[in-house]
Amino acid sequence: MKTIREKKLLCFKPFLDDIVEGKRPLRFKRKQRIYSQGDPADSVFFIEEGKAILTVVSSSGKEATLGVLHPGDFLGEGCLNEQPFRTHTATTWEPSLLVRIEKNALSQALHNNSTLAEAFIGQLLAHNIQFQEDLCAQLFNHSEKRLARLLLKLAHFGEKGSQPVKIAPKPSHEILAEMVGTTRSRVNYFMNKFKKSGLVHYDHGIVVHPRLLTEVILKD
Repeated sequence: MKTIREKKLLCFKPFLDDIVEGKRPLRFKRKQRIYSQGDPADSVFFIEEGKAILTVVSSSGKEATLGVLHPGDFLGEGCLNEQPFRTHTATTWEPSLLVRIEKNALSQALHNNSTLAEAFIGQLLAHNIQFQEDLCAQLFNHSEKRLARLLLKLAHFGEKGSQPVKIAPKPSHEILAEMVGTTRSRVNYFMNKFKKSGLVHYDHGIVVHPRLLTEVILKD
């Protein structure tokens, strides 16, 4: 049975294959910058392989993670709404294959194909809901719940059932601390707590037990 992300990838790829001009595939290494906050917003990216992390930096220099995107997701679509500059930074989490589509080329494709436009709008709405949930979690949840939520997102929770899932590549505690918005010592403490409780274990990487870790998020 195909996962939601596999279905999403199959949904968009035929339409994107029909775009002849203004499109090119790009290979990115792990932790390579796709675009930076403040760059001109002139294109949209589609993830075929890999993962991307979206982050934003405030005027005071504080960084926050906006979301984690997977195959079948678009990023940088704000340019279609006349956004002149990127409002966030996008970085690959692992070696990735993305398709860069010029703004005008995608706008024309959406105009010409109502099925593509409907699917694209559906994804935008889903992203908006996800970002709202992530923002609420960042504002109102303590760091333990935020860490649990991040681990589930990195493990593609919801795609592979409740079986243990390995996060690849293995994130350092320092990176997790930056993404959660807390200190490395707090991440060390909570990861040790998760390990002792059987929520995660280590096997050449972090292995997440989704059902058990979800209980951390749901408890009061």
